[in-house]
Amino acid sequence: METAAAAAASPPRTGISLRQLLMSLGEPLVELQAAPAGLDVEIRSVALLDPEDPPMARPGELILAIGARGRAAFPALRAGGRDGAAAVAVKLDAPGQAAALSETAVEAGIALLSVRSEARWEQIDALARAALESAPPGLPGAGDEEGDLFSLAQTTAVLTGGIVSIEDTANRVLAYSRSTDSDEVDDLRRLSILGWHGPEAYLARLRKWGVFQRLRASDEVIRIDSHPELGIRARLAVAIRSGERQLGTIWVQEGSTPLTDHCDQALLGAARVAAQHLVRRRRELSADLTLTRTLAAGLLEGTTGPQPLASHMGLDAARPAAVLGFSYGTEAPPPELARAEVGNLISVHTAARHRSALVTQADSRTYVLLPQLPRSIDLGTLRCWGQEITDAVRRHLGLSLRGSVGCIVPALGEVPESRREADRILDAMVSVGVATTVAALPDIQAEVLVSEVLTLLSGHPEMRDPRLTALVAHDSRNQGQLAETVLAYLNAFGDVRAAAAQLHVHPNTLRYRIRRAEELTGLDLGRPDQRLLAMLQLRLPPAS
Repeated sequence: METAAAAAASPPRTGISLRQLLMSLGEPLVELQAAPAGLDVEIRSVALLDPEDPPMARPGELILAIGARGRAAFPALRAGGRDGAAAVAVKLDAPGQAAALSETAVEAGIALLSVRSEARWEQIDALARAALESAPPGLPGAGDEEGDLFSLAQTTAVLTGGIVSIEDTANRVLAYSRSTDSDEVDDLRRLSILGWHGPEAYLARLRKWGVFQRLRASDEVIRIDSHPELGIRARLAVAIRSGERQLGTIWVQEGSTPLTDHCDQALLGAARVAAQHLVRRRRELSADLTLTRTLAAGLLEGTTGPQPLASHMGLDAARPAAVLGFSYGTEAPPPELARAEVGNLISVHTAARHRSALVTQADSRTYVLLPQLPRSIDLGTLRCWGQEITDAVRRHLGLSLRGSVGCIVPALGEVPESRREADRILDAMVSVGVATTVAALPDIQAEVLVSEVLTLLSGHPEMRDPRLTALVAHDSRNQGQLAETVLAYLNAFGDVRAAAAQLHVHPNTLRYRIRRAEELTGLDLGRPDQRLLAMLQLRLPPAS
């Protein structure tokens, strides 16, 4: 394995961005802690820095600081920043070390990656080098699929003698060839490129002629005759496939000269090359989405600072932010498919309201991170957004959803506070019961505080009155309702008739049960302190 000193002798090479490296290595192995220069910094090489080596680095280097756990990695960070390295990867001894290391990394101007303790350094080294080797030489930031598709479209145009466009299955234009003569371009191509989508009137004609049906069913080149009255010239089309799945279509419009003799063969070859590009593109988009969700989840948990997500998404970390939380109205979450549909619906609704909204899931809850909010926004507006979502889920999916609105914090770095408040509200909705489906803290402040007091009582049996515990146990053994009756009586402020009506019993029955409860336990419900404690403790779940 190469050390930093040995790597210094090797020639420089074109590399990949930090973003691409994170996509390649993935969240299970490394986690981004700081990226003061953003995620587009170029990584050109990888070096293992042994504890016996003097701290040094090369420009654009990824330093794997083996044997330097936690604070012992400070020299590597400072040396990397001094020498122009791109990033340093370290292992942490304890979670609390990340903050101090991140602060040093930001001061040094170098990215910091934390490596999972169970990961082997040789594994990280091999994967990082493989990611570097996958980049074509001489092409900084290589791997831009749109650039590749435009080049393919131009090559296909040369081979076929026509005018080429490449579209996805939704008829969105992904790339097209250049045309020097505007008179050669028909209305269908011109309108498609201007709008980056096939015009509906023309698409309807193609559907009527069975073109799309034939593309779905066949790998062969399809010919479409010219229709001068519609402004459509003759063209060829071929499906782009990966196995049985159609990924898109290549269209070749005939220009002022006939297409070449071997245009069908050239078009089939182009479709196979385009399939490789689109498959790779989908994988990279998936990796980008995974990275975004990982950074958002880390910010919500408070394990990652705001800067990595802000750099990745181009966000203004100094703008207000908030978190919406959602949980299901039943104890058991719906099946996986239904959860995915809920996630998609939440994503669509929040994206329509706020362009930068990010949706992520943790356990059975879904969170919407709302960064760079307008400074004039208020909780009422966010509550309305949450209500729209819960209403839509009930209307379209038949599922009950609770929603909470976390506090609006002044900057992205304070998002964990908003998430904690959203969780407090959802917890209260479950434990004490709240009539409304969406709430902010001012709406149900008392319910939230009671819920948290009950959580405290639940976790500390020594804080409970043993007489009340004995009353609940007596009911459990004898299938009685004394505890329920006492709580109803206290909730009704001692109004016997109101409590009896709630329990559907005669007032005399209720009076008898209250006396019986006092006799069994020695409680005196005429004393305010005992009444207060009983009102709280009898709200605990029976198993507590």
